[in-house]
Amino acid sequence: MKILVLASQKGGAGKTTLAAHIAVAAELAGAGPAVLIDTDPQGSLSAWWNSRAVDTPALSAAKLAELRAKLEALAEAGFKLAVIDTPPAITEAIRDVVKLADLVLIPTRPSPHDLRAVGSTVDIAQETARPFAFAVTQAKSNARLTVQAVAALSAHGAVAPAIVHDRVDYAASMVDGRTVGEADAKSRSADEINQLLAFVHERMNVKQQTKKKETV
Repeated sequence: MKILVLASQKGGAGKTTLAAHIAVAAELAGAGPAVLIDTDPQGSLSAWWNSRAVDTPALSAAKLAELRAKLEALAEAGFKLAVIDTPPAITEAIRDVVKLADLVLIPTRPSPHDLRAVGSTVDIAQETARPFAFAVTQAKSNARLTVQAVAALSAHGAVAPAIVHDRVDYAASMVDGRTVGEADAKSRSADEINQLLAFVHERMNVKQQTKKKETV
């Protein structure tokens, strides 16, 4: 089972939205079963899941102290992807979650404040030797700041080529427990999420692919 951790010190960057959308997109793409784990005390991801009409992806409750054992049990149960939403803080608890990740995805809005805030999250990923990548979120179409943000982030790590734009359908679909892909599979937003999922899947399997090449 692959483990994706959404982490960002800056609140409002879109961790919960991306967690929900990536897990659902994985299910729709046949890359599941996927399970969501909400470690944010605000419980926004759990609230979204409870408003869904379907029970996939699954939602699993887990205290941080029990998270490793919970993930092992979920893997044994046959889950292929675990997506963990974290609170907007940098604490030892967050560090412990990051240690378990196959990939740490850092959502970042293209704003000076958000760009300055990524450093502490990157530090944790590097200190725990976990792969990480950035996902630019809530971008304005054709905005120069988005291009500048991608360039600035690229100096520190990989940036998802799929830019998540600031569109009302993200929030509108989440209101009743859906995602943009479920509301309109042919929308531009749905295409963004599918591209982001492909990027995440590729990054989480880099080591496995490298090992296969070495043994040939």
